[in-house]
Amino acid sequence: MQPFGISYDQATKGHLRTIPARHHSLIRAVIEKQLRYEPENETRNRKPLQQPAPFEATWELRLGPDNRFRVLYGVDRERREVQIQAIGVKKGNRLFVAAEEVEL
Repeated sequence: MQPFGISYDQATKGHLRTIPARHHSLIRAVIEKQLRYEPENETRNRKPLQQPAPFEATWELRLGPDNRFRVLYGVDRERREVQIQAIGVKKGNRLFVAAEEVEL
């Protein structure tokens, strides 16, 4: 099976700035491991989003300590590419992307 490419929207750099740097390598590693080959397979930590969703994302990946980080992404099957559209932090029932609350 041919792997999917992974691309990041420009805004995700700003999203990462609000997350402590010690978590950046974990986030990148989990994105690579979880989304490279089967980004559209639903798992315990990977779920499709109800539409309409923020950032035009169609999927959510939960990761990190207490699953507090969220990666919102879409999949382009024709180009075999995963597009990372947002990276945020879940606090209770609220999601924050770039320190701003986002409704899921």
